[in-house]
Amino acid sequence: MIKNTPPMGWNSWNTFGADINEQLIFDTADKMVETGLSALGYEYLVIDDCWALKERDENGRLVADPQKFPHGMKAVADYVHSKGLKFGMYSCAGYLTCAAYPGSFEYEFIDAKTFAEWGVDFLKYDYCYHSSVIHGKYLYRRMGLALKNCGRDILFSACTWGADNTAEWIRETSANMWRSTGDVFDNWETIKSIIEQQEAILPYGGAGSFNDMDMLVVGMYGKGNVGLQGLNDTQYKTHFSIWALLGSPLMIGCDVRNMNKETFDILSNEELIKINQDADCRQVFKLSLYSGNNIKAYARNLENGDIAVGFFNLTDKKVTVKFLLDELGLPVSTGKTLEMHEVWNGETVTVKNGTLIKNIEAFDSLVYRCRVVDA
Repeated sequence: MIKNTPPMGWNSWNTFGADINEQLIFDTADKMVETGLSALGYEYLVIDDCWALKERDENGRLVADPQKFPHGMKAVADYVHSKGLKFGMYSCAGYLTCAAYPGSFEYEFIDAKTFAEWGVDFLKYDYCYHSSVIHGKYLYRRMGLALKNCGRDILFSACTWGADNTAEWIRETSANMWRSTGDVFDNWETIKSIIEQQEAILPYGGAGSFNDMDMLVVGMYGKGNVGLQGLNDTQYKTHFSIWALLGSPLMIGCDVRNMNKETFDILSNEELIKINQDADCRQVFKLSLYSGNNIKAYARNLENGDIAVGFFNLTDKKVTVKFLLDELGLPVSTGKTLEMHEVWNGETVTVKNGTLIKNIEAFDSLVYRCRVVDA
């Protein structure tokens, strides 16, 4: 059974690109367990593009590159499973993958069966080199149906980049998560752009089919396949906080074999992970703030009656935010207020007179788990 909360795990693309091999996957699986990341819920270990040979075999099946994966993909999957993790792979709805390896167009059922035989639990399905005459919804319906009939539970990650009005039809395809934007890069402008693009599609995410804001760049520091200027730890903290609060899948993109303490501390914030993984998967909604541009505020109702509220300063200057509880359905007339616990610094405050005023440092964020109490 594929769970209905946002998938969590690790993907090879952000750091390694085409530079992948079975030893990297074995070492990463080991480290996911040793560090405790797997115990926190990061369970999928996904190999992205560039794993295959450029030609299919005589039976039309995909073939793993024997130089990179000399023992074959079944052996890689078996090792990942032996660590208590789940194994993911990559293909594409087009004739070719984004890196020009064989795509799955017109081979959907063959490839789904192959992935099932190899022990795959997760398929990232890209959108490069797709047909110019067949709409994306039909291409993703094909693979969705193939996966449903392959004999194995395989999580379907649709990487459509939000193209062709993806939000309007992606649930029809049985996709469990779907990319809502173009690719992430390790710079602040990309992070801000992805956040901005979410606001119009927040109503489309929910249990079993999540708006995927792309893989995390936490801990990359400008290195690797998508490394550009890099971010500082405060920016990585805010990046992770928004992804978590908005209910995005949390797929680590850094090299977990060599991550520093700051990176681990961000990725392992248990209170934020609990918010991200809340069983109700309620729609996130935007809040109004009495503050400047590039200051974001979002909230979502949680399973036990709590409310998660986040304030995000995307600017390079300290700001003051003012927030009214009326927006959450708690005007002063109810006689109720919020006890707010901040998930990073541990501060607990009780809101007075229906108004919260807070200072937020440059690029920083405050995320609260809130409990309704008597005023």
